[in-house]
Amino acid sequence: MTGELCYLSIAETGPLLKSQQLSPVQLTNAFLNRIEAIDSRIHSFVLVTREEALRQAKAVEKEIASNRYRGPMHGIPIGLKDLIETAATRTTAHSKVLIDYIPSEDATAVSRLKDAGAVLLGKLGCLEFAHGSPSPDQAWPPVRNPWNPEHGFTGGSSTGSAAAVAAGLVMGALGTDTGGSIRNPASFCGIAGLMPTYGRVSRKGVIPYSFSLDHCGPMAWTAEDCAIMLQAIAGYDPDDPGSANLPVPDYTAALNIGIRGMRIGVIRHFYESYLPPEDETRRAFEAALQELTKLGAVLEDVKLRELEDYDDCKVIISEAEFFAVHEKDLLERFEDYGANLRFRAVPGGLIRAVDYIQAQRQRRKLVAEMQTLFAGYDAMVTLCTYGPAPKVSTDEPTHFFQRPNLTAVFNVTGNPAISIRTGFDRMRLPLAMQIIGRPFDEATILRIAHAYEQATPWRRLRPSLM
Repeated sequence: MTGELCYLSIAETGPLLKSQQLSPVQLTNAFLNRIEAIDSRIHSFVLVTREEALRQAKAVEKEIASNRYRGPMHGIPIGLKDLIETAATRTTAHSKVLIDYIPSEDATAVSRLKDAGAVLLGKLGCLEFAHGSPSPDQAWPPVRNPWNPEHGFTGGSSTGSAAAVAAGLVMGALGTDTGGSIRNPASFCGIAGLMPTYGRVSRKGVIPYSFSLDHCGPMAWTAEDCAIMLQAIAGYDPDDPGSANLPVPDYTAALNIGIRGMRIGVIRHFYESYLPPEDETRRAFEAALQELTKLGAVLEDVKLRELEDYDDCKVIISEAEFFAVHEKDLLERFEDYGANLRFRAVPGGLIRAVDYIQAQRQRRKLVAEMQTLFAGYDAMVTLCTYGPAPKVSTDEPTHFFQRPNLTAVFNVTGNPAISIRTGFDRMRLPLAMQIIGRPFDEATILRIAHAYEQATPWRRLRPSLM
């Protein structure tokens, strides 16, 4: 019974809680018991807030019984990337530098989820300060991939968020994305991960990596669940300088009307020189394109700048800003950072002001080019990663980190993008594509993702961990 409850989607669970066919306390206990039974194999949690979660669940149960149902997130068990601040609950950013940090207030996105009635089960692992790669001297063991804990890397950096959702340890989670940190782990763990438009979701209370590239967004089993979570957290926040003061649409209203007649641009040139036609990831993507065509979309190849143009811009901006955030601690507490992070962070202090300014100027050109190209399309699609999760080893998964980044393009331009599963490779590891939308048009890419998920069998398959 525990497995059955924990493998429900948010969309399936909401009506059961609202009608009182399912108890929030029963649901929360099912997840807490599953975490206790399984998480020692994948290390997705750095902190389980059992007592607080049960307190919240009991309060939720009373509210629903008193006809004070708040909406589809009311009573839903969730987790938070441990980069997102929580009042009176430790927030470490997976680093010894913040090992004892207890914030005084919740991040705005957390406050909004609590206002929606979500039940917080705890804090989820990530790469240290959302940067770099797993390091052997981290304060916690690296998160493992639920599809194959002995093999699968989880990407970076919202690793615990992706793994916990895939393993059925939470129904949804928040992650952050500066160069693919929601979409890459979502791809490798076979879930849906949405990076909203820059400014759509407040980053107040999210420990920064790069002020001008950071996004905060939902990670869940389905695109529909991401839409439900986004509804709860989206909106203007005057305390976030990057927040956009724009109306928030109903993200679930158009999910089921189909995609017939939509014009979708296909970005093939990003990966063609790296993957042969017979590659499993490429073949799964082509099959996904055929499915979109069957659903009535009109597909056409499009060409953007080369990946390196976006990657160079992203690296200069993000590394300079990361060093600016961490300069004091890097100088005073250098050894408290993991070895891999130290190696990657220090060069940020050598970036010249003129190079940073030129990168920001180049970024504005890339944004303008993207807006012009999008004038003829409702959305675009391309691969999310070059393949399935690489094997975990003592060395970095070099083919993940040393090829041009397929996801950072859209951090540079600020467009919304979602990763969804397109199948499996021969090792039964998930494969994925990303769908990219116009700025503040998350509704369209959620609609495309939902249509594809409804038409294909991939969402019905879960990793086996019990």
